Amino acid sequence: MLELLMQLDRDIFLFFNGLHALWLDPVMFYISEKFFWIPLYMLLLWFCIKHYGWRVLMILVFIALLITITDQLTGFMKVAFQRLRPSRDENLADLVHIVNGSRGGRFGFVSAHAANSFALAVFMIHLLRDKISYIAPVLLIWATLKAYSRIYLGVHYPGDILGGAIVGIISALIIIELWKVAQKRIYPAPLNKFEPLPGKDQ
Repeated sequence: MLELLMQLDRDIFLFFNGLHALWLDPVMFYISEKFFWIPLYMLLLWFCIKHYGWRVLMILVFIALLITITDQLTGFMKVAFQRLRPSRDENLADLVHIVNGSRGGRFGFVSAHAANSFALAVFMIHLLRDKISYIAPVLLIWATLKAYSRIYLGVHYPGDILGGAIVGIISALIIIELWKVAQKRIYPAPLNKFEPLPGKDQ
């Protein structure tokens, strides 16, 4: 069963990796680069400052914690599973489309790019969904496009991407719960005006 799934994963990879064009190579290469998205990150930071004020410092701490978690988890899983990237598999050497000679590290399961992108997207959606109506589709499309670029570049199988996305989403949901706890401590719910004060006789 496992071999069947892996073969299916390879077949899907070869299909999407084969949908390449000369003009699209540099586009996908830059989409995959984290520094290319600095304007988007700065825009998200501006939205957070606008709607959360000084709490943006806390948001940055939580984002740093989130990315650290996804990086550590994906790094651990790469070593634990040791699944070769398609760009490193000698059996696929003549079939994989590579851009600019970039092949990534040796192992690819799971994708750190996908984990980080989906983690950040889910966390930002939680923070801004009530303030910016279109934030969810925009960030989910962004994360999906960035993840797909890794298949196009030949450095990840679809299974690597799916696994990374799951790791990122679960990590984000955990951080969101921690964020909620932190917010309750900073902004505890006010007492109901009809509720007796603690220590007073009922």
